[in-house]
Amino acid sequence: MWAAVSLAAVVALVAAAAVNPEQDQDGEVEARNFIDYLNRETARRASIRTNAEWDYESNLNNDTLQKKLDVAAEFAAWEKEQWRQVVKYPWKTFQDPNLRRQFKTFSILGTAALPEDKRARLDKVIAEMQQIYSTTKLRRWRPHHLHQQSESGEAESESSMREKTIQLEPDLVLIFGSSTNDSCLLKYYWHGWHGEVGRTIKPLFEEYVNLSNEAARLNNFSDTSAMWNDYFEMEDFEEQIYKLYQQILPLYKQLHAYVRHRLGLNFNTDEKEIIEKSGPLPAHLLGNVWAQEWASVYNMTVPYPNKLSLDVSPALKAQNYTPMKMFKLSEEFYTSLNLSAMTDTFWNKSIVEKPEGREMVCHASAWDFYSGDDFRIKMCTRVNLEDLKTVHHEMGHIQYFQQYKNQPYVFRSGANSGFHEAVGDTLALSVSTAEHLM
Repeated sequence: MWAAVSLAAVVALVAAAAVNPEQDQDGEVEARNFIDYLNRETARRASIRTNAEWDYESNLNNDTLQKKLDVAAEFAAWEKEQWRQVVKYPWKTFQDPNLRRQFKTFSILGTAALPEDKRARLDKVIAEMQQIYSTTKLRRWRPHHLHQQSESGEAESESSMREKTIQLEPDLVLIFGSSTNDSCLLKYYWHGWHGEVGRTIKPLFEEYVNLSNEAARLNNFSDTSAMWNDYFEMEDFEEQIYKLYQQILPLYKQLHAYVRHRLGLNFNTDEKEIIEKSGPLPAHLLGNVWAQEWASVYNMTVPYPNKLSLDVSPALKAQNYTPMKMFKLSEEFYTSLNLSAMTDTFWNKSIVEKPEGREMVCHASAWDFYSGDDFRIKMCTRVNLEDLKTVHHEMGHIQYFQQYKNQPYVFRSGANSGFHEAVGDTLALSVSTAEHLM
């Protein structure tokens, strides 16, 4: 997952001595000078804001939150002020398509279009949802609630058993990825985490939807989805996505039926049919907290179990791999393709393991700090095949950042958000081949 710096393209500072574009006799020349300055100043300010966001996500506390909100408020106020200059230019009449495209992107103000009190509230709501999502904890699963013993064999106290210690990462990700066939344990954690997070976030999310839709309307979109879809620059975007879905649906149905059958062999008993013969598959049994991919149930579904396994997790541990060694291996993969090595700043400032004694957003993400050499990954890495692929995926984002680092700020993003993910996944799939893993 790559870290986006803002919900919409930001606008930038106009030089105090800039000529009034409405009076300029050669508007396109003046506009080009303006847009060059605008890109440089936007990159500088975006770097400051991204650093504040990084500090918060890597150390969730009230101080870093307040700093993040303060920087965002300062940025948004400046953003709105400069947007008034941007829209004075008759950019739709410019002959240079490159210049016209830059102005079009900068002309969308995004959430800064909201009144200041609502914009500040929206930022606070988003931060609160992030914190709830990352830090919610559950009590450990116990099949019996009395006279339980710990792993050491000593009886656990009632207070110990009731202490909430299990959180999303690394705990729940590891539990769901362990391919356990204990359906009761998985159901407990699935409903526990989704229920607790969902109940707590719901009122905040409803507020988020209302505020973001209001911001979209102030940007002349019908709602937030229309504003997000506009980024793809395809009038028939939803129709194209539906067409792609229809193309893969026959194969997906076959895969779904096969996985249903194999999971049934693992979970169903003579007394109870957990995997039914029709309908949706139980999400908590698919080896993933979000049921978004099923790689962790591979050992239950592999069609030829006697063939050589592609799961190199045991080999990684046997060879004493560490998270840092996994990152170095990933870098070697990219340099072998004649792509860029990671910068010194990357190695000095990335977080590849969760630090002790502090909460953070563990969801893996790649970051561009808009300085030309400051690119980072934030990840609570575990030594297994899935995380090895994720490391390569996130470093794929960094490669993309490095390839367009010399572009103007307005072009320093993916062709679209799907393209950025496609780059990461394509390279991660290359790593997953038997030839490479051997």
